[in-house]
Amino acid sequence: MSGNLRLIFMMLFSIPAFSVLCQVPGTPMKDISGFKEKLVTMSDKVNTIESDFVQEKDLSILAHKIVSQGRFCYKKENNIRWEYLHPYRYLIIISNGKIFIKEDNNQKQYDIQSNKMFQEMNKFISGCIQGDILKNEKDYKVGYFEDDKSYYVSLVPISEKMREMLNEVRIWFSRNDLTVSRIVMMEAGGDYTKIDFTGKKLNTDIPLEKFSFR
Repeated sequence: MSGNLRLIFMMLFSIPAFSVLCQVPGTPMKDISGFKEKLVTMSDKVNTIESDFVQEKDLSILAHKIVSQGRFCYKKENNIRWEYLHPYRYLIIISNGKIFIKEDNNQKQYDIQSNKMFQEMNKFISGCIQGDILKNEKDYKVGYFEDDKSYYVSLVPISEKMREMLNEVRIWFSRNDLTVSRIVMMEAGGDYTKIDFTGKKLNTDIPLEKFSFR
């Protein structure tokens, strides 16, 4: 993996794993086909998503957990904005085939089409948020589970290149609206990232300027 790609990916997704995440929550899903149908219906109806998020990191080299908070925006097709607000400010925008990163006065821009792994990352992130990642089941070994509050899907990448970044992806979908409430990404080396989404708003008017690189 290129150094630039690892920087972006690790910024979003890197935390050491704990044994509690090895436990499978809930029970095997009873109606998988029904869940998929509802997910497709939701995905077709949702054009924008706004949400607060909390990202928790626990690095083995540090004595305390690092908790970041921010704002997330999504707009069809493939416009994504991750804005970290606390305890530091950091901005990642994916739009129009490009990835934009801004930290303080430093900013960088990458062309997604220039790198196969950038393309995979873009498809993966938007697929997780929108829920249509399950349309590409041939790329993953998938497990389906549920409890009284959520549906839960486990995805283990089949591609060797994808496994260089991720060992497993775990996605929680709210039973209320089938939107993503939590994403956990576990790396091959045992690290993981947990992101919780709260206060979601669907189909609000998000101007394209939100995804501008200026």
